[in-house]
Amino acid sequence: MFKKILFFIFIWCSLSFFGQTRDTLAIKNGIDKPSMVPIHPFGIFSARINQNFRTKPVSKSTLSFTYASANTFHPFVEQYIPKDQATRNELRQLIWYNRRYYQDQQTTPSEYSNIIIDGVYKNFRVDFNTKISKNHELGITLRSYLITKGKYPFSTISSDEFIEWFHSNIAGGEDPFGRRFYGLNQVNIRYQDRDGNILEQNNGDFFVGGLEVNHFYYPDFKTLKKKNIFVNFGSHLGINLSQFNPSLDIGVSGNLIKEWVLKNKNEIRSSFGSAYLRKNIVNFGEVINFGNNNFFGSLEAMVEFTKYTRKNNYHAFGVNYQRQTSFFKRDEANYYQLVGEWQAIHSGWENGFEKLHEQQSSWSIIYTYARKKYLFSIYVKQDLYLNNSPDIQTGAQLQIPISN
Repeated sequence: MFKKILFFIFIWCSLSFFGQTRDTLAIKNGIDKPSMVPIHPFGIFSARINQNFRTKPVSKSTLSFTYASANTFHPFVEQYIPKDQATRNELRQLIWYNRRYYQDQQTTPSEYSNIIIDGVYKNFRVDFNTKISKNHELGITLRSYLITKGKYPFSTISSDEFIEWFHSNIAGGEDPFGRRFYGLNQVNIRYQDRDGNILEQNNGDFFVGGLEVNHFYYPDFKTLKKKNIFVNFGSHLGINLSQFNPSLDIGVSGNLIKEWVLKNKNEIRSSFGSAYLRKNIVNFGEVINFGNNNFFGSLEAMVEFTKYTRKNNYHAFGVNYQRQTSFFKRDEANYYQLVGEWQAIHSGWENGFEKLHEQQSSWSIIYTYARKKYLFSIYVKQDLYLNNSPDIQTGAQLQIPISN
C-alpha cells in the first residue's frame, strides 16, 4: 500500500521538472472521470463515495448517464465464527485452511453464514450536477442494478466466456477458479447472514439501489492556484432504497488536483482523494448484515494525459487506482473457519468470505473524448488482487449540458 502511494508521489514530483505552469487552464475542468466505484455484490446496497477530481463547479448544469457491467464469481462457502474467546485464541495459532474446530452449536457455539455469488451485474447510473454559487456545486445521483447471466452481445469483456478464454489462452491456466466446473453463464446469488436473514437474486432481477445527494465546496486558495493546485471538499448523503438494506449513509471527502501544461500545450494532471463513509447510520426497517464494519474508508489516485485537437476538442487517457477498507472486521480472519468444495476447486473457493475481511483494491484505465461540452468516457477495471469483487468491470459514460 505504502509503495503504491509513493509511486504516485514520484510521478507527481517527476512531472514538475518538465511541466510549465500558468494561472488557469480554462478549457478543461480538472480530471474527467466517470463513476468507477466497484460493483461489489455487497457494496451495491450502500452508498459509496465517488471521488471528485474537478477543480471548480460545473459551468453548466449537466446530466451524466453511466452504464457498467461487472462479473463476480464465488463458489459456495460456509463460515463459522466461534463465540468463545478461548477458542478464538487457539485458532489464531493455525493457518486458516487447517482450522477444523466446529462440531455443533452446543459444544462449539458459533456465528454461521454462507454465500454463493455467480452473475454479471449491470449498473445504470444517472448523475445531475449544477452550480449553486461561485464555489459550491450540488450533485444528485440515482443508481440501479440488473442481474444477468452475462451473455453476448450485452456482455463482452465481462462475460464468463471471455474471462475463461483469457485464463486458458493468456494467463491463469484452465478454469483456475471453477467457473467451468459450475457452468458458464449462470446466475446463482444467495447469501445468509449471521442473523439468518437471506438475500437471494435471480436472472433478470432489477432494483433501485438508492439516491445520493452530494455537495462540493471549491475553496479559493490563491497561493495554491498560482501553482495549479486545486482542492475540493465534499459532504455526502446516501438514501438506500432496496428491500435488503433500507437505510441512510453519510460521508465526507477531500480531493487534491495538480495540473501541468507541457511545451506542446498538452496537459498532465494527477490527483489524490480520500473519503470516509458511515453506513447504516439510520435503518428504516430490517436490514441484511452486509458487514460489521460500520465505516468505509477509501482512497483514490489518478494520472491523466490530455491531448488537444486543432478545434480545441480533446482526448484524455488516464490510469486510476482505488482502495477501500474491508466489509467485515479484519481480525475475524485470524480465527474463522471456512468450509467449501476445496477438493473440486483448488484455488479461490474460500474467496466468498475471505475477501470480505480484506481491503478491496482495483486499477482502471480510462479514455475520454470531449467536444463542445459533450463528453464520452469508457473504462476497464481489473482488481489485479484476484478477489473477484468484481473480477473485471467495464463502463461507459455520456455527459451532456442541459443549461446555457
